[in-house]
Amino acid sequence: MGEQVKINVKYVVEDTDRHGNVRVYLRKPGLPKTRLPTPLGSPEFWKAYHAALASPAPEVAPKAGEMVKGSFHWLVSEYYKSSMFTELDPKTRATRRGILERFCENIPEGATTPDGVKPFAEILPRHIRKRRDAMADRPEAANGMVKVLRQVFKYALRYDLLDRNPADGIELLKSGSDGYHSWTLAEIEKFESKHPIGTTARLALALALYTAQRRGDLVQFGKQHVRDGWLIFTQNKGRNRHPIRLELPIVPPLRHILDASPTGDLAFLVTAQGRPFTNNGFGNRFREWCNEAGLPHCSVHGLRKAAAARLAERGCSEFEIMAITGHQTSKEVTRYTKAASQKTRAASALLKLTAERN
Repeated sequence: MGEQVKINVKYVVEDTDRHGNVRVYLRKPGLPKTRLPTPLGSPEFWKAYHAALASPAPEVAPKAGEMVKGSFHWLVSEYYKSSMFTELDPKTRATRRGILERFCENIPEGATTPDGVKPFAEILPRHIRKRRDAMADRPEAANGMVKVLRQVFKYALRYDLLDRNPADGIELLKSGSDGYHSWTLAEIEKFESKHPIGTTARLALALALYTAQRRGDLVQFGKQHVRDGWLIFTQNKGRNRHPIRLELPIVPPLRHILDASPTGDLAFLVTAQGRPFTNNGFGNRFREWCNEAGLPHCSVHGLRKAAAARLAERGCSEFEIMAITGHQTSKEVTRYTKAASQKTRAASALLKLTAERN
């Protein structure tokens, strides 16, 4: 009897069980271990061998928390490392993180995997519109999401990860809201009646009304910013990327209230314990002061809007108002002051009409 020739086939291994039976398996990296018929080299073996080699590799679901390169979640993580993100203000970074993490965790209707797992290169405008439309009951949140996605895909374009921005042409929803309520003169007087001169609440109102600044600036104002009767400072918003330096005169009403109010050294506005307010802490405390005055619909940001509107009512140009608020374009100022500007223009026009008749 001649000696048996052993056949070697790529990716094929033989295992012998405890009973001496030989079993043949295909063991190719990326493919599941597959048992093949014997004997090795038989027609049945070759048929099964080639079928196993041609079978597609099974999809392996990523483990919890695992980042898949090329996924939208991966793109977001790369965006977080870029200067486009790191140079933003801490508050803006936190807001964007919240929006993007919610987007990544969202599982669209009819799908089994969240949006973050999908390849970012396959995200099309219709996918973003569908996600926007699902938030139609919260138009401001939907618009905020679209704006943040534009920035993420702008990063992808800038770093040659994509050749298009699928969020660029996405239309924003109409919110039907004018934003924060702008205080009326009667509401200001009501607040002043509840919180007299000498209280921190009244000082906070005066700082907001006579400087027209955001709460992030109000909590940082201190004696170090005062020079020859002027407040000289760099606005907190965007100070790392596009710093805006302002010089505002301390008008007599504000000067009077500052002199009559207890203040800290490095911050005019301090807590009952004498410590400077945090941004959020001040917002919460001002909310309480408004509630105490019977003004639950009013807010500290509404005073910035009211200040801009009062300037417009007194005939100030958009550029004059921008010199106080720090806005770099007239678009936002126009949104703040459109009602007041209309009133001023109407009064001026009708006075001209009556002058002609006289």
